[in-house]
Amino acid sequence: MSGIRAQYDEEFKKNAVKLSYASPKSVKQAADDLGIKENLLYRWRKKYTMTGEKTRYATLEEENNIRRPESTLHGS
Repeated sequence: MSGIRAQYDEEFKKNAVKLSYASPKSVKQAADDLGIKENLLYRWRKKYTMTGEKTRYATLEEENNIRRPESTLHGS
């Protein structure tokens, strides 16, 4: 392993998800074509719809991340 993780911007993620839904290829084949791991594309598909909109899952995850530091402070 190289130890360096690739960073992908939100636009790339949305376009990858759109492509994976529009393509007749499997998710694995689409991920391979994009040069990313299959599980990463599945994770992005949880966050974005086939039109690139955020899913309810993504919205809840963001709300959770905002609340987490606040609850950590009260737990001390």
